[in-house]
Amino acid sequence: MVFVIRRREIVCVAAAAPALAFASGRGASAQGKTGSSVYPVAVPTYEVQFVAMEKGFFKDEGYDFKLIQGGSGVKTREILASRQGDFAIADILHVLQLNKNGRPTRALNTIDQRAPGVRFAVRKDLFDQGIDTMQKLAAWKRPDGKRAIVGVSSLGGTSHLWSHYFMERLELADKVTWVGVGNVDTMLGTLKSKQIDVLSSAISVTTEAEKNGWGKVIYAPSDEKIWNSVIGGPVPVNANFCLLATIEKEPEKVQAFTNAIWRSVQWIRANNADTILATIERFVGSTSREANLLEIGELKDVADWNGLINAESWARGEKVWYGELTGLKPIKMEDAVADRFLKAAHAKYPA
Repeated sequence: MVFVIRRREIVCVAAAAPALAFASGRGASAQGKTGSSVYPVAVPTYEVQFVAMEKGFFKDEGYDFKLIQGGSGVKTREILASRQGDFAIADILHVLQLNKNGRPTRALNTIDQRAPGVRFAVRKDLFDQGIDTMQKLAAWKRPDGKRAIVGVSSLGGTSHLWSHYFMERLELADKVTWVGVGNVDTMLGTLKSKQIDVLSSAISVTTEAEKNGWGKVIYAPSDEKIWNSVIGGPVPVNANFCLLATIEKEPEKVQAFTNAIWRSVQWIRANNADTILATIERFVGSTSREANLLEIGELKDVADWNGLINAESWARGEKVWYGELTGLKPIKMEDAVADRFLKAAHAKYPA
């Protein structure tokens, strides 16, 4: 059963008057053609879809799209699997999970080469007590004698996968308790109320925690130096993807979506953080302007401006994707990636 009652939909509405649609140069060709895509939570990490919506790139490609906030990566995956959305953006792990569970799925492009959402913020009161490393946190016990609690947006999601892997490398993953804490508001709320002891999340969220005196970042695997020392280089992390059935039945829609996303990537690369935030602000209102600007800056730093997944980056990801945590078995890259649409977008809209 899929629970999606609390998701938020942001709908792109076509101009009511045909004259207005023609005057804007957009929307006229979108009459009757609709699509939808799901994103996990309201943070800039998923900005490529927000920009494609706000800049009219979906409409330029002939479609009216709506964006659906899933609430977490796992829920995003469930919404796509139940065909309540045509496309999704989340960690490529979800592509592998969908394939494992009998929902053949293909990644269309990757948007980053390092996970942007792995920053561990410990409760400020614990930091003030001297708990300023993950080793000290793992050795600490709660008042009831139980292990420290680490919150991630969802168990099995992007933050959990990468946070758990880095903790494994520190030999600490099994010395803490992992819990899913949901969207931005509940992430911050559980840290503020001390229901969790550490939050691992995007820089916009952890910065908000620091700004309000609820937490302090003590370990940041998203930083390039730490990432490369552990992972060894670029990995396809977040990706746009869809069910194989959508590719087979509606290739025109898949191409239109991919074209719009590729144009969004180019636009983001060409614009500064202030301009990007002004464009996507209605999607990311749960965190402050300062925090959002920091995350947008980090996203530029981790971005994959080409979007094509290669064998070398795939091989680096395999050591993280496959294991006891995910229950996944290796599959061939070609069984999880469909790059012909992105290659066509590259040809139509040269960088």
